[in-house]
Amino acid sequence: MVSSSDGPLAGLRVVELAGLGPGPFAAMLLADLGADVVRVDRPGPGTRMGPPDKDLLNRGKRSVLVDLKHAHGAEVVLALAQRADILVEGWRPGVAERLGVGPEPALARNPALVYGRMTGWGQQGPLAHTAGHDIDYIALAGALHPVGPAQGPPQIPLNLVGDFGGGALYLVVGCLAALHVARCTGRGQVVDAAIVDGAAHLTTGLSGLMAAGLWQAQRGSNLLDGGAPFYSVYATADGEHMAVGALEPQFYVELLRLLGLDGEDLPAQHDVSGWPKLRARFAAVFAGRTREEWARHFEGTDACVAPVLSLDEAPQHPHLSARGTFTDEFGIRQPAPAPRFSQTPGQVAGPPPNPGAHTESVLSEWGLDAYLPRWLDTAAVTQSPGGS
Repeated sequence: MVSSSDGPLAGLRVVELAGLGPGPFAAMLLADLGADVVRVDRPGPGTRMGPPDKDLLNRGKRSVLVDLKHAHGAEVVLALAQRADILVEGWRPGVAERLGVGPEPALARNPALVYGRMTGWGQQGPLAHTAGHDIDYIALAGALHPVGPAQGPPQIPLNLVGDFGGGALYLVVGCLAALHVARCTGRGQVVDAAIVDGAAHLTTGLSGLMAAGLWQAQRGSNLLDGGAPFYSVYATADGEHMAVGALEPQFYVELLRLLGLDGEDLPAQHDVSGWPKLRARFAAVFAGRTREEWARHFEGTDACVAPVLSLDEAPQHPHLSARGTFTDEFGIRQPAPAPRFSQTPGQVAGPPPNPGAHTESVLSEWGLDAYLPRWLDTAAVTQSPGGS
């Protein structure tokens, strides 16, 4: 059962049309911040990654099971949209319209609704109706090319830059901005959040550096792409790694001191021609101790050096433990809600639901109990066993 919340978005109603990846993550973020997120699942295999109870992107939500191919399926979704503040969908352009739950009928029912659309290529454009995934979107946006070593191919930054960074986070920002407009004017609107747009937008700082002549197209030759030896990753004696980010002069001086190199005749920090020599020297020194030894050596200093931790190791780090960056909920260690609020903290409101676990309770709470018997009898909606 999803608990009540006093988070900053408490009282906000969100309808999520079930999809994959960035859409669910955006809705999860809204749920973490206190919104009542109702996920509309569809009969069949569904769109979840793995078992429903382990799909953390659906934590804190409630689920209703609606057959959108049923004669009354669209009616159910539009009735929910009529009572919602935000609707989120992540299907290919035109799919929601074909199912009768697109922006036009939804906004006709609820003129103040924010209709958030999550796609890879956007609602318009030559590629809008073609398939793609994170790697394709960030490739076209210019966000993949700079990542990786100078003499190797671009490296895949998981799906953090596209799906979750350029996609989900931009969808949330867009929906909350549109919600502000709706609250001020009573007018809702469509938010077209395309991953390719968001990923391109994330490179704005690099565009400025390029315009100033401070960024080269050659991968692995710049300050922030591993080209600089003082902003890079080094192997340790045990095969692990340390991350070095000593960009500013005062931090670089501290790095040299703690590496025992402050007395050596080394190239100047920003002498690009001397970077290979610096890199080789740093690599040799880091290879002399284990990651744990280096972590203890640099801990609490301003050298800007940190151990590279795995997903399993990160929650155990003393700093993250002290901050509560990770939390144990329903038997799973997972990232805690972010960001932090001094007066209205977010929370993990409940475990990922089984599809249809809250069909009856949601429809009743949202003032649709008069329609519930007919929808249940005709199988337009389904209540999963053991749900509420």
